[in-house]
Amino acid sequence: MEYNDQVKNRIKRMEGQLRGILKMMEDNKDCKEVITQLSAVRSAVDRTIGVIVSSNLVECVREAEKDGEKTNELIKEAVNLLVRSR
Repeated sequence: MEYNDQVKNRIKRMEGQLRGILKMMEDNKDCKEVITQLSAVRSAVDRTIGVIVSSNLVECVREAEKDGEKTNELIKEAVNLLVRSR
């Protein structure tokens, strides 16, 4: 699978958020602020996983249909990936 710039930018944003959280910790910021930011990163990770799995699923289903293959297993696998990521 090829990862487009949108997905890569999501990762870069999360990287920046994590660096900001580390800075907050070094500056002894209130734990509520740190937890809020960590939750935001976790949410961003979850959304990115969803984007990657759905993009991959679309790509795989198109290929399978083109080749006359059944897509049920691909869909089950994608759902399992999403469930495991939680």
